[in-house]
Amino acid sequence: MKAILLQKPGGTENFEYQDIHKPAIHPGEVLIEVKAISINPVDIKTRMGKGVYGRIKDESPLILGWDVSGLVVESLSDEYKAGDEVFGMIRFPGHGKAYAEYVAAPAAHLAKKPGNVSHEEAVAATLAALTAYQVIVEQAQVKDGQKVLIHAASGGVGHYAVQVAKSLGAYVIGTSSEKNRDFVLGLGADEHIDYHTADLDALKDIDFALDALGDANVLRTIPLMKKGGTIISIPSGLGQEVVEAAKVNQVNAGFSMVQSSGENMKAIADLLANGTLRSHVSTAFSFDDITGAHQQIESGRTVGKIVLTF
Repeated sequence: MKAILLQKPGGTENFEYQDIHKPAIHPGEVLIEVKAISINPVDIKTRMGKGVYGRIKDESPLILGWDVSGLVVESLSDEYKAGDEVFGMIRFPGHGKAYAEYVAAPAAHLAKKPGNVSHEEAVAATLAALTAYQVIVEQAQVKDGQKVLIHAASGGVGHYAVQVAKSLGAYVIGTSSEKNRDFVLGLGADEHIDYHTADLDALKDIDFALDALGDANVLRTIPLMKKGGTIISIPSGLGQEVVEAAKVNQVNAGFSMVQSSGENMKAIADLLANGTLRSHVSTAFSFDDITGAHQQIESGRTVGKIVLTF
């Protein structure tokens, strides 16, 4: 099978397409013929020697990627059989090996792909949608009527976060550039704020905020929060200045890293099936153009998700 190997950390020139053996599967796993994969900022960070590179750097061959959608061709699981269409984020934050034509995946990390969505739309709703779901539903436990602020609302995680929060009955405010205003409002956001020009200080009594930008943005957001409110950051851990500011303002500040979960994937599959959640795929690259896909994510201007197709 064809796979994309990372020879060493650095630029996209360190990727190499190779023909290697299909992976063997073990009890509880399935072999997936991959139809689409998706690319996330953590892919770029890991390629550059950051992200989760330290966890997987000794693997050989080293194959990045965690998001897959495709067809089960072999199964050693009681849950899935050959012919099932499945999708999921596999083995994160371990060695997912998704940049390949065939992937061995734990059945416990998968869900059946709804028939009303394409493989491209399904694979988009894996790491990014899981992040939004796990933070908003499980960690923050957002409730009906709460005021929610989603930063970078037009991005991969952000565009799912708006929809998940709205499905819970929250009043949702989304930030993005002005050019993406209609997109964010079209997701269901009640308000849009242009982060380039708008004064966030006009906001107040935010119950929950999701940050995808880092400590400087968290510090800017903490004063907007209701006492006892919660802000979760996903790019990295929280610095000491953030911890102290949160304490002074009586705000719960935390960091979240997404984890593989078939149970959560099934909840996302249900939301996709009933139309509550929809994926926006801005560009579908060919599997042969991993460089183009990584460069698009690195631009920081992606609306929704980037996927690769076979």
